[in-house]
Amino acid sequence: MSKDGLSNYEVWQINKLLMAKKLHYGTVKNFVTALPNYRPKQLSLGPLEAEILDIVWQLGCATVKDIHDRILSDPDRELAYTSVTTVLNRLTKKGWLVCDKQGRAFYYRPTVTKQQAQAIEAQERLHRFLAVGSPEIVAAFADSLDAASVDNLKAIAKRIDDARKAREQ
Repeated sequence: MSKDGLSNYEVWQINKLLMAKKLHYGTVKNFVTALPNYRPKQLSLGPLEAEILDIVWQLGCATVKDIHDRILSDPDRELAYTSVTTVLNRLTKKGWLVCDKQGRAFYYRPTVTKQQAQAIEAQERLHRFLAVGSPEIVAAFADSLDAASVDNLKAIAKRIDDARKAREQ
């Protein structure tokens, strides 16, 4: 796990993509997390789906046994091996995971990073908030923010502006 909360596999994937553009992860990690071109078909996740997806993000690539063993490492947990398989198949159908068969084993890997998933979720929440359509409600919300939140919004607006300027160059 890197100090940025990414698995070694995620950092490797990012570096692989960035090397094609002659960039390095360390030079671009502070930019706004870009929304991925790919989006899972269904964004909603149940609690067990979210837990298993988080395990796959931590491991980078995992088999049913890897995930089952990780869950059962908690002595207070019980979960059937077939339940893990069912959830992994559901996550694959929803578009969160892809499954590769190597020999007799099936390996599951995420289609988006955890940071990309958080960006997708934030975008969805923002769209739902703005869909209210009433400027009065949005203004009342903005007016109720404390100073720290206002400073945070200003910092976000600056990063957005910087990212747009960088794209234009």
